[in-house]
Amino acid sequence: MPILVLAVAAFLSLAQFAHAQGTIFRVRHAEKAPAAEGDKNPPLSPTGRARAEALAAILRDAGITAIYATEFQRTQQTAEPLARALNLSVTVVPAADTAGLVAKLKDAHGQSLVVGHSNTIPDVLKALGAEGSYGIADDEYDNLFVWSGGDKSQLIRLRLPVPAKSPPPSP
Repeated sequence: MPILVLAVAAFLSLAQFAHAQGTIFRVRHAEKAPAAEGDKNPPLSPTGRARAEALAAILRDAGITAIYATEFQRTQQTAEPLARALNLSVTVVPAADTAGLVAKLKDAHGQSLVVGHSNTIPDVLKALGAEGSYGIADDEYDNLFVWSGGDKSQLIRLRLPVPAKSPPPSP
């Protein structure tokens, strides 16, 4: 994990020179619990909760000033540990509203975290101007995309470490 923290810190030091919107951290929600048939809104699994806590630890000092998630509880639960640590509210943007989310991100100042889904991340990256293909498999929960806008925009794809252990159940 120290290498990942150093990579993010180095990228942020370069990103401060961007002339437009700040840096955007884009992740897929963490691992979800098995869903009952027909349930399209399952919560996070214990492993997913541990990954959300790890994400909060990694991004705690990244200067995040805005957090966005979709209407699904798994995205909000992924964002919640960082929001709690930074005393921020999570702004809910419908998963299907890529244009609305991108408009908010382009108007944002500072760093933002966006928690979405495997099928929404590529669309948002493309709308921000990222080149290339960024597919995410259904069983991938470890991608962390770091986007810095401006005249010379950059996108870095990192991998979050596997959570060491699940956190104790919440009271």
